[in-house]
Amino acid sequence: MSNKYELPQRSEVAIQDTWDLTPIFASDEAWYQEFEKLSKDLGDVSGFIGKLTDSADALLSGLKYRDDMSYRLEMLYVYAHLMFDVDTTDSKYQAMNAKIQSLVADFGASFAFYSTELLAGDEKQIRGFLESNEALGLYTHEFDRLFKSRAHILSDKEEKLLASAGEIFSIPSTTFGMINNADIKFPTIKDENGVDVQLSHGIYSLMMENPNRDLRERAFKAMQNTYGDLKNTLASTLSGNVKIHNYSARIRHYESARHQALFGNDIDEAVHQNLIDGIHKNIHLLHDYVALRQDALGLEDIQMYDLYTPMVDDVDLSFTYEEAKAIILEALSVMGEEYSAVLKRAFNERWIDVKENKGKRSGAYSSGVYGTAPYILMNWRDTIDNMFTLAHELGHSVHSYFTRKYQPYIYGDYSIFVAEVASTTNENLLLNYLLDQYEDPKIRAYLLNHYLDTVKGTVFRQTQFAEFEHNIHVADQEGTALTADYLIDSYYALNQYYYGEKVSTKEIGYEWARIPHFYYNYYVYQYATGFSAATLFSETIYNGGDATPYLEFLKSGSKDYPINVLKKAGVDMHDTLAIDTTLNKFDECLKELRTLIVK
Repeated sequence: MSNKYELPQRSEVAIQDTWDLTPIFASDEAWYQEFEKLSKDLGDVSGFIGKLTDSADALLSGLKYRDDMSYRLEMLYVYAHLMFDVDTTDSKYQAMNAKIQSLVADFGASFAFYSTELLAGDEKQIRGFLESNEALGLYTHEFDRLFKSRAHILSDKEEKLLASAGEIFSIPSTTFGMINNADIKFPTIKDENGVDVQLSHGIYSLMMENPNRDLRERAFKAMQNTYGDLKNTLASTLSGNVKIHNYSARIRHYESARHQALFGNDIDEAVHQNLIDGIHKNIHLLHDYVALRQDALGLEDIQMYDLYTPMVDDVDLSFTYEEAKAIILEALSVMGEEYSAVLKRAFNERWIDVKENKGKRSGAYSSGVYGTAPYILMNWRDTIDNMFTLAHELGHSVHSYFTRKYQPYIYGDYSIFVAEVASTTNENLLLNYLLDQYEDPKIRAYLLNHYLDTVKGTVFRQTQFAEFEHNIHVADQEGTALTADYLIDSYYALNQYYYGEKVSTKEIGYEWARIPHFYYNYYVYQYATGFSAATLFSETIYNGGDATPYLEFLKSGSKDYPINVLKKAGVDMHDTLAIDTTLNKFDECLKELRTLIVK
């Protein structure tokens, strides 16, 4: 008899451990019927071409048609992708997923004329429509955003030329992706047992956590030097990507690539700069963290390959799914009854697909659309990390639930700028709750280590990325050639500023060549701002503050710019209070961990 554990088939998973998608479509047949109907109805969009701004009634009719069609498409999409993700081996759902992807593309092409036609209309006349028609008034913020971009919209001929060049402009990013994910050849190294192991992105991450320092060093140098061997090619792709961003900003009359990237969400460049300045003001804390690592690991010197292995031993701390649910409910009860009621619905109404099965997508996420439950995918293991993951995804789901409950369809989502705030707030409150429950030094050290490493990776490291990204955009704008040598020297110098000059591993100078975030156009800073905003929220609530402003934030959706939504809830990202609060907590945890593990 074999003792080998095998994952169950999807059909073998207990019904209570699966999500209930019947509120979206009662059956696959119902999905296919709606798919065919929507595909047919999509042809009616041609009747609105050239007529959107004829009158207030015509505009309202066009907008309502767009919203109705979009709502129906989203329902089709979310059902297909959720069914596919729990059993990617099922050919029926492979086909369903492919069909909806095709319809999404057709939908985008069919409605592409909307923005162009509305921008071509008379703004004064359209605003008159919005003011005179109560139903149209709901769309005022949407049109504020649209007309705000008018100064950066070019002529029809120029816009068509740029649109047609879109595939060309994506070449540097696409080329990097192909090199990084397909063509690059990683070397083989011997693990701690003398077994040959070929490096990969995933295996490299595991090796950086390995307690064997010699293995960490060999893996680190092998990985970085692999990219170093491609330094000129990858400098060319990154330089090309930066030039595209700067070119786009220049011809669209933005002050800089950063100005253009932040403009869409009405985020002032000062928000980005304040994050960097706040980190600079407190950079000594990261140096203190590095020093603690050196002492905790008993090292004569400390290098970049020593920054990921745990400072404390793993603890025998496991939680069943039922235990985790109870703990999360208790930890988040400080949010109030309305919040707790949504958590209970998530657990009781099968919003969560809990167990792993054959063919199920890995990882975890929160997903759903207006009109559906905010479903959560998990692959549960009885670990503390999984409990934090569940709390994280519940943060997303409650945020989505409140947004859709309290906002109309057109504002029933939220910006990526605030997307991680709710999830991280939950994690921080859970951490504080657990620290209150445990006096055992080993468990406290484990929890503190977990938190410090999270801040190091999410706040310090992502800000370092954001600063490097901005520096190379400015350098290119000022005429500096982004050669491999320039990028290596700049990245190495910045790394030494962040981690301290004694962390002198020269191979870290190649790391820029393997970071996909540098192709995302000022995206990465939002990890750090989101974490900081969440810390200010969670610390305020944990210390007895009123949770009402936070709940109002969760209910605001996209009815206003994200920076304003946060400010109304008491978090002003134009100053450094959020980042200062985060780093003060980091400092407190750092000091306690030192007392626990350094003798």
